[in-house]
Amino acid sequence: MLLAIKNKLSYALLLFAAIGFNLSCGIYSFTGASIPPTMKTVSVDFFENNAPLVVSYLSTDFTEALKERIRNQSSLSMVRTDADASFSGRITGYTINPTAVQGNDRAGLNRLSITVSVKYTNSVNPTYNFDESFTRFKDFSTNAGPIQSQEQQLIKEINTMLTEDIFNRAFANW
Repeated sequence: MLLAIKNKLSYALLLFAAIGFNLSCGIYSFTGASIPPTMKTVSVDFFENNAPLVVSYLSTDFTEALKERIRNQSSLSMVRTDADASFSGRITGYTINPTAVQGNDRAGLNRLSITVSVKYTNSVNPTYNFDESFTRFKDFSTNAGPIQSQEQQLIKEINTMLTEDIFNRAFANW
């Protein structure tokens, strides 16, 4: 019994040491973001829709989704100019393509894809700057209704995936 108590005590001390080491770094968060303590502000420019197929509300929805992701997963303050980090870019792709054909030459499954070109500027540590494209998609069936009845929800789900990828690339170094 004395040995069991000693093992539990050793385990508890090791756990506290590990937690203390992680907290001492000062830049860890439970979201996985590694935002330096000196970074206080961020700006997100409006992402214009330059895709060949334009959905009128996509630019606003995407831009607001990215801002919301940053607000919810960081303590950075949103500013318009002179930010420690900034996001800019444009929506470059919006496509709907068939992915599975039924026996009557109709698409049984379709794929909505959105591509966003993002430029991230980190004035605190410029080595983390990037300028790249992110693409995500969602498959849907027209059996559930026409694309117009599903489009807004599909865009919302794709924006969630895109903003997660962009946030992680900028702040979790993935």
